[in-house]
Amino acid sequence: MLNNENTIKALEAFKDYVISQSRANLTRGKKNVSSDLYNSLKGVLDVGPNSFSLKFEMEDYGKFQDQGVKGVKSNYVENRNSPFSFGTGTGKKGGLSKGIKAWVKARRFQFRDKKGKFLSYESTAYIVARSIFNKGIKASLFFTKPFQKGFKNLPNDLRKAYGLDVEEFIEYTIKN
Repeated sequence: MLNNENTIKALEAFKDYVISQSRANLTRGKKNVSSDLYNSLKGVLDVGPNSFSLKFEMEDYGKFQDQGVKGVKSNYVENRNSPFSFGTGTGKKGGLSKGIKAWVKARRFQFRDKKGKFLSYESTAYIVARSIFNKGIKASLFFTKPFQKGFKNLPNDLRKAYGLDVEEFIEYTIKN
């Protein structure tokens, strides 16, 4: 039976690279407030007798952070290709406001009124949520960029690793 040790190592290295670079991008991009998305990033490698499967997992909102969301009135240029958009009516009512309120509180972020007094977290969250609904969320590509960069090298690495596995199998077969 063919030993796929080198091939598995190459896939594990690809998985580890994508996850570590994605986490670094989240931190660099200041998108790591609660660390929920950061900690949820993981890769699952499933090795069968005749196949390999590598799956990446993260919190649901990670795909919105990565690919961005089109706004109702105006869009960021980076979001033109995003499959997500506000105003479709498919999301939960008030879901954006709830998440933004938690984000505003975590960052201790408040606007001021004309007299200089701080607005409540609820008022600040409403203003921010309305702006996001209209403008959208800018795509960060925190996951997409490392995945694409790692994937470019993966075919060569896999071919070499699989070649080593086949060589070892042939040597074992000849000796026995």
